[in-house]
Amino acid sequence: MLVMIALLSAIAAILQSMGGFLPGIGYAISPFSTAAIFLANWLFPKRGILAYLLTIVLLWIIQPSELVVFPFTTGILGVVLGLSMHFLKNRLIIVFLSGAGLTMGIQFVLSVLRFPLLGPVAETSFSLHVFVYIFIFSIVYSWVWLEASFFFMKKYIRRKK
Repeated sequence: MLVMIALLSAIAAILQSMGGFLPGIGYAISPFSTAAIFLANWLFPKRGILAYLLTIVLLWIIQPSELVVFPFTTGILGVVLGLSMHFLKNRLIIVFLSGAGLTMGIQFVLSVLRFPLLGPVAETSFSLHVFVYIFIFSIVYSWVWLEASFFFMKKYIRRKK
């Protein structure tokens, strides 16, 4: 179990750091680090958070610039999505919890850390209309991740039989 968590953490760290290693195409690859964190939390709910924390440590070594993004966006989405899919069965609640977690993470980076995560699109000070747009985006993004996760989980379960 610990080896699998370490492997998923390494995969998540490598995928997340692609934005720094391969500018352009790497930014399209880095969101897939959510999948590794999701898998760790879905398969090992009691130890999945360890994968999240280990990925943060690995990113601190490999690509420190990603420490502003991963813990509050892709990482937290993977944790909330994995845990909620393990314990809950209602898709609407899972999407809402995941979207709320992602929204809070993005708002934290924008408002508290004052890091321009979304570039010139959103100010770093709190704005209600920006918050609503981020929440809508987070819900849709979480829904896409949920459906993709269910699709691949069904394939995995069928193959296992």
